[in-house]
Amino acid sequence: MIDVTLQHHVATVIMNRSAAKNAIDLETAKRLLDVALECAENDDIRAVVLTSSDTVFSVGGDLKSFASADEAINTHLKRVTGYLHQAISHFARMEKPVIAAVNGVAAGAGMSLVCACDIVYASDKAKFVAAYNKIGVTPDGSLSYFLPRIVGIRRALELLYTNRLLTAAEAHDWGLVNAVIAPEQLQSTVQQLAEQLAQGPTNAFGATKTLFYHSFEETLESQMQKESLSIAKKIADAEGQEGLHAFLEKREPKFL
Repeated sequence: MIDVTLQHHVATVIMNRSAAKNAIDLETAKRLLDVALECAENDDIRAVVLTSSDTVFSVGGDLKSFASADEAINTHLKRVTGYLHQAISHFARMEKPVIAAVNGVAAGAGMSLVCACDIVYASDKAKFVAAYNKIGVTPDGSLSYFLPRIVGIRRALELLYTNRLLTAAEAHDWGLVNAVIAPEQLQSTVQQLAEQLAQGPTNAFGATKTLFYHSFEETLESQMQKESLSIAKKIADAEGQEGLHAFLEKREPKFL
């Protein structure tokens, strides 16, 4: 369903429901929350990679399982999204960098998962499609939060209204992905980046992420006040002191 490997302080989270094209059902959503909590709380994990074992990243919600649930479908969807949204919140809020390695189609909630990651590398075979409005429903999995912030509200609405499918190259042009990589090089490239980030200042990464996300709710002056408080706090902690001394001593800092 979802496998996790840990190497060089990098947790690789692998969606592994190949027969269902990595569709997200209730059990998958529950497992994803367990994995997100482990990644957030395990101090040995300093970076996270989210990917899949198949040529499909995720087709999103498992509509067949939703339709056959032993309860009202709206009740069932609240259960699934409850677990899914908690998982995404932990991935988005954790201090560790979270990198998506998208090796195929990311649709619906699969696209939402991609948008919630900090950095996204995609295979040149990857494709992105919102899919929600096509079946008469609205986004979940944080898509309505992250997508307008990433591509702008007009492009976000276009993707939802028209169900337009973005190629990897188009997604790169729109700012949805950071880089497009040949399929055979995707995993190794992302692993190298994740290991590099795992050696970095994890607490500063987390604080930077928090500053960026909160900036949409602040004025210029209030955001600069948050910056002032944050940088003053960080320069005094262990990471900041190591970074400062390394700079003054003209050496590479050792954050790990």
